[in-house]
This record gives sequence, structure tokens and C-alpha cells, in this order.
Amino acid sequence: MQERRNELQQAIAKIIKQHRKKSITKSADEIGMGKSIWADLENGIKDPQLSTFWRIAEGLEISPSKLLKEIEDYLGKNFSFIEDTSSKNNSFHLNR
Repeated sequence: MQERRNELQQAIAKIIKQHRKKSITKSADEIGMGKSIWADLENGIKDPQLSTFWRIAEGLEISPSKLLKEIEDYLGKNFSFIEDTSSKNNSFHLNR
């Protein structure tokens, strides 16, 4: 599970970095977030709460759903935190 969490954090970091057009300090200040927290997100150290994720999306001038879709696309269709116990190889599956 920790490996999947790390994958998610890295995906969030990559997509946020791609969209940020201003400095970390300016981006963080505009949404009322500490620059160290923003930097931790961009370095894949933290994953944000939903309210923080929403503020980040607004700060990047992108809808939260579009930001989440880009993260989901980056991770791929097989990314999931739930292990498929019916599979012989214990692969992960996406519940939709």
C-alpha cells in the first residue's frame, strides 16, 4: 500500500509542476498555503487533503476535476489501492 501511495504522490507532484507558471512562493501565497507545504507536494513528500487539492487547482487555474483526471491518466487504468484477491498474481484493479 505504501508503494501505491508513493506512486500517487509522485503523480500529483509531476502534474502540479507541469501546471505551475509562477514561483512556488507566489503560488503558495495566492492560495494561503505555506511554501514548504507546496514544495513538499511538488517533491512527492505529501499528498493533499481534498480541500488543499481544490485550492491548488484553483491556484493553477484548472478545475479540480481536470487536475484529478490528469493525475488519473498519468497513473494509468490499473492503478488502485485495493488489491484484487481473485487474481493469481495479486495485481491491482480499478473499481469503477
